Amino acid sequence: MNLQDALDELQSLDVNNVGAWPTFAYIGACILLLALITIGGYYYQVDPKKLDLQRVQREENSLRQEFEKKQVKAANLDKFRDQLAEMEKSFGSMLRQLPSKSEVANLLNDISQTRVAAGLEEQLFKPEGEQPRDFYVILPNKITVTGNYHEMADFVSRVAALPRIVTISDVHIKTEADNKKNLVMNATVNTYRYLDADEENRE
Repeated sequence: MNLQDALDELQSLDVNNVGAWPTFAYIGACILLLALITIGGYYYQVDPKKLDLQRVQREENSLRQEFEKKQVKAANLDKFRDQLAEMEKSFGSMLRQLPSKSEVANLLNDISQTRVAAGLEEQLFKPEGEQPRDFYVILPNKITVTGNYHEMADFVSRVAALPRIVTISDVHIKTEADNKKNLVMNATVNTYRYLDADEENRE
């Protein structure tokens, strides 16, 4: 059978009588149908699954990264616990440097004695109102003292060396009006105390 005969026979095929088709036409039709089914199945079944697969792969990468971060944290857990214990120890040490409410008067007396030891003259020592914080209270004290530069530096140094935490802020220094050789220092000396248990409960 030549090509022209085959084309003529294909044109004369009766779609309602497939059984009468020649073998080559029947096999060709089956191959074409199988190809259509395969292509249709790919676009309707496989292609959407590829999108699902890509989504799952992205989720897997995200979960893997999260797992690796948590694994690093878990590996460093003992180190974090040691750091926490050290911080708690340091915090406890700092807390012990804060006087209780009953010890504040002694601390203020220590500051006064420090001023005397440095050779400064006191013009003002005025306690201000308490300023409560989370677990401690700030007790600011306005002071005005006179003396020379070295005496003031000695006073600041002695205050810093006190066993309790004391800070000096809002420092203003000027020459004394009646004696240009002397200086006048206005400042706020901040002392601190920790909150007693009953005060914390009231908070």
